[in-house]
Amino acid sequence: MSSLPAAVSAAGASPSPSPSPSGSTAPAVPTLQDAQESATNAASWVEQNWSTWLAMGLQILLIVAVAVALRAVVRRAISKLIDRMGRSAQVDGGALGGLLVNAERRRQRSAAIGSVLRSVASFLILGTAALMVLGTFKINLAPLLASAGVAGVAIGFGARNLVTDFLSGVFMILEDQYGVGDVIDAGVASGEVIEVGLRVTKLRGADGEIWYVRNGEVKRIGNLSQGWATAGVDVTVKASEDLDRVKSTLDEVAEKMSKEEPWNELLWGQIEVLGLDSVLIDSMVVRVSARTMPGKSVTVERELRWRIKRAFDAASIRIVGGATAVEDLEDTPDPAAAVAAPSVYSNADSPQTAAASPLTPQRPSPPAK
Repeated sequence: MSSLPAAVSAAGASPSPSPSPSGSTAPAVPTLQDAQESATNAASWVEQNWSTWLAMGLQILLIVAVAVALRAVVRRAISKLIDRMGRSAQVDGGALGGLLVNAERRRQRSAAIGSVLRSVASFLILGTAALMVLGTFKINLAPLLASAGVAGVAIGFGARNLVTDFLSGVFMILEDQYGVGDVIDAGVASGEVIEVGLRVTKLRGADGEIWYVRNGEVKRIGNLSQGWATAGVDVTVKASEDLDRVKSTLDEVAEKMSKEEPWNELLWGQIEVLGLDSVLIDSMVVRVSARTMPGKSVTVERELRWRIKRAFDAASIRIVGGATAVEDLEDTPDPAAAVAAPSVYSNADSPQTAAASPLTPQRPSPPAK
C-alpha cells in the first residue's frame, strides 16, 4: 500500500532529463510561459525607450533638414555673388575683380572661384551636421576628432605637393594674377593661357605646344597682357638725311595710322617720335614708340614698319640696315678691280710654265761608223 502514493507522486512529478548516450544532459525545451515572459519584457523595453528613439530620430531629421537647406541657400548665394562679380568686374582690377578682358576668362575665373567657395561651404556645413548626428547617439567625439587630426596630418604630409598646388591656384585666381587669353612667363614655361585650374594651368607655347604647369611650381609670373603694352620701332637712315624731313614723314605716318580701323582701337595713345636713339658714322637710328592694347604690340610694330617703309620710299628717304646698300657698292669703285690676279705662268720655273712650253723635236743622231 505504501508503494501507490510513491508511484502517483512519481507520475505527477516532472520528468527529469534523461541522459544521452554520450553522458551529456539534453537542453530543456522553453515552455509557453517562458515565451510569454520574453515577449512581455521586449514590449516593456520598447515602451520604455520609444520616446527616446522618437526624440533622437526627430533630432537627426531636423539636423539633416537644416544642413541640406542651409547648404542649398549658401551655394545659391555664392553663385549669385560670383555672377555679379563677373558682370561688374572693372578694368582697373581689385581683390576679387581684376582685369577681365573677355567672356572666356571671366567665365573660367568665376567658375573656379565659385567652385572653391561652394566646396568649402559644403564641407563645413555637412561636416558640422555629421558631428551633431554622432553626438545625438551619445558617441564620444574626442577620440574621433583626435584620430581625424592625426589622419589629416598624415594625408597632408603625403599629399603636400597637391595641397601646395591647390592653395597656390586658389590665391592666383583670387588675386587675378592671370587669366585665359593672357600671355605670361611662368619661369618654367611661357605662352598664352588657354585654361586656368585650381591645380594646373594650361599654356600654349609660341610653336603651338601645350604646357601643363602645376601652380605650386610657379615662383614668379610675368604677365604680358595686363595693363598696356609698348610698340617700339627703330628706323635706321643714312647720316646724310635731313632729320626734319624724316620726322615730318614719321609724323604723317603716325597721324594717318591713328585714324584708321582697326588701329585706332589697338592704339591706346599717340604714336610718338622719340628722337635720335644713336648716331653712327654712316647711319643714325630714330626711335618711334606707341602705347597699345595688351598683347597687340607686335601687330602694331609690323604695321608701323610697313607704313614707314612705304612712306620713306615715296619721300626718297633711304633706309639702311646692317649690310651695305647696293647703290653704295655700285657708286664706290673697287681699287682692286684694275689689278690683275697673279699668274703662275709668270714664273719660268713653275711646273705650269714647263708644261705649257712647246716640245722641241729631237733629230736622231747619225749612226757611228
